[in-house]
Amino acid sequence: VIKCKAAVAWEAGKPLSLEEVEVAPPKAHEVRIKIVATAVCHTDAYTLSGADPEGCFPVILGHEGAGIVESVGEGVTKVKPGDTVIPLYIPQCGECKFCKNPKTNLCQKIRITQGKGLMPDGTSRFTCKGKQIYHFMGTSTFSEYTVVADISVAKIDAAAPLDKVCLLGCGISTGYGAAVNTAKVEPGSTCAVFGLGGVGLAVVMGCKVAGASRIIGIDLNKDKYAKAKEFGATECISPQDFKKPIQEVLAEMTDGGVDYSFECIGNVGVMRAALEACHKGWGVSVIVGVAAAGQEISTRPFQLVTGRTWKGTAFGGWKSVDNVPKLVTDYMSKKIKVDEFVTHTLPFDKINEAFELMHTGK
Repeated sequence: VIKCKAAVAWEAGKPLSLEEVEVAPPKAHEVRIKIVATAVCHTDAYTLSGADPEGCFPVILGHEGAGIVESVGEGVTKVKPGDTVIPLYIPQCGECKFCKNPKTNLCQKIRITQGKGLMPDGTSRFTCKGKQIYHFMGTSTFSEYTVVADISVAKIDAAAPLDKVCLLGCGISTGYGAAVNTAKVEPGSTCAVFGLGGVGLAVVMGCKVAGASRIIGIDLNKDKYAKAKEFGATECISPQDFKKPIQEVLAEMTDGGVDYSFECIGNVGVMRAALEACHKGWGVSVIVGVAAAGQEISTRPFQLVTGRTWKGTAFGGWKSVDNVPKLVTDYMSKKIKVDEFVTHTLPFDKINEAFELMHTGK
């Protein structure tokens, strides 16, 4: 058993608490990882807020991390101690019907137990002050050591800077893949990206890599425009600057609507606007943001009857074990940006400040 520091969420709506936790050794087909760097994501904040129907407490949150394998359980063959890895919140077992289908990346092998905050055998590897602590998204990167299933780990280039590539564990991969895998943005096309946070910027980058000629960023926070343009946005607008609905504004700007739109906020009203901003006959709108529990999307069916397509994406459609190492390689060869997404680097004990910076849009 390893004793180490972890940021524990004892209950919903309270700041994280830095505690000494015990991390049990990995069982069969499990891997114990020394986490070197982790990022914070809106999904962590969503669960912490208490709005997540799958949220269990007390829990160690975090799902954008990178580290070094410390030890492996029985039967683990793909990684060994000392390997550099990224934990994966969407695993890839290679055996289930989802993994065998090229149309999806949603491996279901450990979905049920992962959703309950437990390891595949139905137990936890974390204890603190004599209490069992739940896992989160199969990763729990807000701990100096974590245990994950062996199908939830990608071995990456040992030379990669872990304080940067941890972002490929969720946000950057999700946005970039939404453009290149889910939407399959075509050269010369026109795109609209709603929400210019980390995921939105990754979508902008994906649209640019795919050769889009016009990339319109939409955000209420104008402080984000300069960064968006650095990533490839050709122009940025705020819905507050117009009297009419943003979908009408976009239709006027683009002679009938955009070829591709992306919702990167998790707001069902914006999801509708993003669909309706698409061009009649061929426009495709991709939902990337995660809406709160129980919310529903709506539009007039005529929008779809007249040739628009509504799609969703999880982790950018990447089959995780296969593709995360390739994304790291693309970053190392400067094909995709990663460093530019990092605004602040804080010590672990300032993790609550990191959440505040995220909430204020900084």
